[in-house]
This record gives sequence, C-alpha cells and structure tokens, in this order.
Amino acid sequence: MANNEAKFSVNQPLKTQKLFIGVQIFFRILAIAASVASSWLMITSKQVIDIGGIVLDARYSYSPEFKFLAFTNIVVGCFSLLSLLFLVLVVRQGSNPNHYFFLFLHDLAMMSLVVGGCAAATTVGFLGKHGNSHTGWMQICDNFGKFCNRAQTSVTISYLNLICLSILTITSASKSRKMEA
Repeated sequence: MANNEAKFSVNQPLKTQKLFIGVQIFFRILAIAASVASSWLMITSKQVIDIGGIVLDARYSYSPEFKFLAFTNIVVGCFSLLSLLFLVLVVRQGSNPNHYFFLFLHDLAMMSLVVGGCAAATTVGFLGKHGNSHTGWMQICDNFGKFCNRAQTSVTISYLNLICLSILTITSASKSRKMEA
C-alpha cells in the first residue's frame, strides 16, 4: 500500500506539469491565431458607398481606436509567439518557478494591452452602431454595414484573445507562486 502511495505522489507532479505545459501551449497558439485573425479583419475592413453621386468610404485607419486595436493585436501576436518559443525552452530546461514568473509578467502585460484595445474599439464601435444624439454623432453602421460587421467580428475575436490571455495569466501566476525567496 505504501508503495502505491509513493508511486502515485511521484507521478502526480509529472502529470500536472504536462497538463500545465499542454494548457499553456494550446492557449498561446489560440492567442496567436486570434491576434492574427483580429488584426487581419480590422486592417482589411473598408467599404465605399455612393450616395447621390457623393462617394464616401469607411476604413479602419480613419479611427485611432481601430488602429490601436489592430496594432495591439499585431504586437500581442508577435510577443505571444516569442513566449511560446520561451515556453518550449523552459520545458527543456526543467521546471523553474522563476521562469513562470516571467511568463506571468508577459501574460499580464499582453492582457493589459488587449484590454485597452478592446475597450477603445468597443466604445467607438458602439458609437458607430448607435450614435449619440446628445453630442450630434450619427450612426454610420446603417450605411456601412459591411465595414461595421468586419470591425465587430474583429473586436469579438479580440475578446476571445483576452479570455485566452486571462487564462494564461492565471495559470502562469499559479505556477510562479512557488518561487523561492
């Protein structure tokens, strides 16, 4: 009986380590994919309409908030790729809580960037969809439906990216709390 308990306690940390690494790799790849998809959708979102001989166009580059979201996702995607490579190196070197602390700081910084980008883009998207009669801002999504749908999809994917980065931050924090003083 004691032999089985000893065998179980030795295998348990190895199983949790493999599970942790698997979760980290999965969510980092998902965060990279979400960043690329969101950036691509936002950067390629444009629409030109003709209203009575007047040509109007809508592009992501006309809004600083949409540009911020697109560039934030590019930065987060690149740094998430670097953190994935760092994670692979950490796995080869063994389990060191100090390395997980660096991953925690990275994930927290990337999550903060995505929160800012999502908040800014959501605000301007809400104004584009509903307008604001008190300030005289008209809604534009009635006329630029294709542009608004692509921008909305990009913001939604960015929120998925935020969820992935939140999970990564929590798991990295959990793993790094075993740091030696």
